[in-house]
Amino acid sequence: MSYIPHTDADRADMLKTIGVQSMDELFDRVPDEQRFPPLDLPDGLSEMEVAWEVSGLARANVNASDYATFLGAGAYNHFVPSIVNHVLLRSEFYTAYTPYQPEVSQGTLQAIFEYQSMMVALTGMEVANASHYDGATALAEAVTLARAQYRGKRTKVILSQGVNPQYRAVARTYHQGSGMKFVGDKGNATLTDLVDMLDDDTAMLVVSYPNFFGQIEDFSTLAESVHKAGALLCMVVDPIALGLFKTPGELGADVVVGEGQPLGIPLSFGGPYLGFFATRESLVRKIAGRVVGQTVDTHGRRAYVMTLRPREQDIRREKATSNICTNQGLMALAACVYMSAMGKHGLRKVAELCYHKAHYAAEQLNALNGYSVDMSRPFFKEFVLTCPRPVAELNDYLLEHWGIIGGYDLSKDLPGRENQMLVAVTEMNIKDEIDTLVEALRDPDAHIGHDHHH
Repeated sequence: MSYIPHTDADRADMLKTIGVQSMDELFDRVPDEQRFPPLDLPDGLSEMEVAWEVSGLARANVNASDYATFLGAGAYNHFVPSIVNHVLLRSEFYTAYTPYQPEVSQGTLQAIFEYQSMMVALTGMEVANASHYDGATALAEAVTLARAQYRGKRTKVILSQGVNPQYRAVARTYHQGSGMKFVGDKGNATLTDLVDMLDDDTAMLVVSYPNFFGQIEDFSTLAESVHKAGALLCMVVDPIALGLFKTPGELGADVVVGEGQPLGIPLSFGGPYLGFFATRESLVRKIAGRVVGQTVDTHGRRAYVMTLRPREQDIRREKATSNICTNQGLMALAACVYMSAMGKHGLRKVAELCYHKAHYAAEQLNALNGYSVDMSRPFFKEFVLTCPRPVAELNDYLLEHWGIIGGYDLSKDLPGRENQMLVAVTEMNIKDEIDTLVEALRDPDAHIGHDHHH
């Protein structure tokens, strides 16, 4: 069967319209050797052979189900209750394409409404939208909001170095050519330095809570300073930490964004993830993405409806702020089911387990000869461990000899932080794993060269 939809007559018509005689003439600008280069393709495989090949490739990956992992830095190994997939994989949710569009999809609209309501409660804000691609994109959209709020008259965004470096990179890429300037995150500016940078041109100041190094900074007077300068305060947050700590709303944030992956979404080698976005009601018309509202129909019955959606299908493309699609609806549903299943007390319990296990690990590692943990500030589930040798070397050793996925090598993003490892501990790390990590790091030299598998 041919998959080429055009007939000879169609092609002759198109050539005539363009004004060339033949296909060869159409492509004669393409150099000969580029037109039909010999392709080095292997022979075709049967389905069974492809299955072997692909499962072999899959087995070459190291994953969090088979290995103890202490790797975080933005993606975390949290427990996903089985109810999440049971609801998520129901065909009415799983197979619908852009399921939120028709107002008859009351089930999906209700799920989105519930998700938004729980995000509002979790962040202490007034409005949440129904998600973005990931945490980094949500931050970029927060900058879009700030730009819209000041109609381009304020162009400065102050970024803390404590914001995930990848989020900062995405925000910069997203806003190339938009006129926004990003400052503050090069060098070692403290929170006080960032506050000193506030001026009449500042649209937004962005901090992270906890910061990229897992620490909780003192933001008690930050909102006041930012608002005095007439700017907006944006906080990038870990949703699990909010089960335990003060909400960004209580700290005076105007915009709250972050990665929703810890809320019932598996690591999955990097995606699909979920960017959440919450703000104050006064800014609701500036936000990207969907908002679902609750109303009553003509018979007075409860109904859900898509509202305030500046999507490119509905308004001029250059005015639209959203191109969010189906899968984010599904990930928002996963977070919705997770939060419903855990409840307020369950979320607090998860946060407490992370906190206590991380602090146990930090104390044990800090006591090792040649290692030190930065305990200068309170921290949540991640901490910076300074090691006696390069992190890449230690991580190879941990994986090879102990079956442990080590922490994040901070020198990858931050020069000057050689030998520093960002260690993440969640409720999934049992005490035995933590003790094994400590044992492994105690004296790497004693084990290298020996067959010491655990």
